[in-house]
Amino acid sequence: MEGEQLTEQETALYDRQIRVWGADAQRRLSKSRILVSGLKGVVVEFCKNIVLAGVGSVTLNDDREVTEDLLSANFLIPPQDDVFAGKSIAELCCDSLKDFNPMVHVSAEKGDISRFGVEFFEKFDVVVINSCSQSTKKSVNEKCRKSSKRIAFYTVDCRSSCGEIFVDLQNYMYSKKKDDEAIECHLNFPSFEEAISVPWKSLPKKVSKLYFAMRVVEAFEDCEGRFPRDSSSTDLPTVQKLRKESCEAHSMDESHIPDSLLERLLEGKREFPPVCAIIGGILGQEVIKAISGKGDPLKNFFFFDSMDGKGLIEDIS
Repeated sequence: MEGEQLTEQETALYDRQIRVWGADAQRRLSKSRILVSGLKGVVVEFCKNIVLAGVGSVTLNDDREVTEDLLSANFLIPPQDDVFAGKSIAELCCDSLKDFNPMVHVSAEKGDISRFGVEFFEKFDVVVINSCSQSTKKSVNEKCRKSSKRIAFYTVDCRSSCGEIFVDLQNYMYSKKKDDEAIECHLNFPSFEEAISVPWKSLPKKVSKLYFAMRVVEAFEDCEGRFPRDSSSTDLPTVQKLRKESCEAHSMDESHIPDSLLERLLEGKREFPPVCAIIGGILGQEVIKAISGKGDPLKNFFFFDSMDGKGLIEDIS
């Protein structure tokens, strides 16, 4: 991305944001290539934000067909039933996303994200995945780390009124302002697998309960090979058993993961658009910071729960 300047058209279109974060940051954005897999509502919000910000290209990956649940928070899918025929979610969202900013190249990529090799991910500067299992998160993150260049990796999940973001920027250098001077900073990020392998007992007592509950629900999805059913009562006994096993393995009291929270996560098949907007907005902001190399990045988990309206950053490494 080095050495290429903004065109006159780009400078005119992005004039206001250039005034905010500078021409160099905008140049980096305009040359960046983003891969997004799993197009639920929270990711659609993120895509809208980065396309409007003026990234170079966005590649969408989601071969699923449109369902009523997906329509609840995905404003990129046209409401007319007649346009669904023969098109995947990625293809439908691609058509709509292009209208937000014609200067951003938007395309759809068919295939299972877990089956793509390292050489595929090397085409991108940022990889964002959603709607996948814990094992897929680990696998894709590891492939990004095997690349010859640094790839910023993010996972995002929005379940019911709760949301989680995970960030892996590997060995990351960035600048920030302090007393009107730019200072260089350095952070080392753990992989997703390394982060969730940290013993629960060693974590601070105030770590978000969402962190533990999300790991239990992910364990359920990996064991069952599917997402939870519509009714939480159907799967709750199995999830409670996994919670018990996880807490025993980590020498932690089960009260850290209340039934009420598990029930909400299990019922989270439908997303809440306001929560999607908050999480998608924060994710967009973090990706822009990572590409531009300006500002303190989020390290390495972010949790949001609309029940108390709080967002928490947890460094789990």
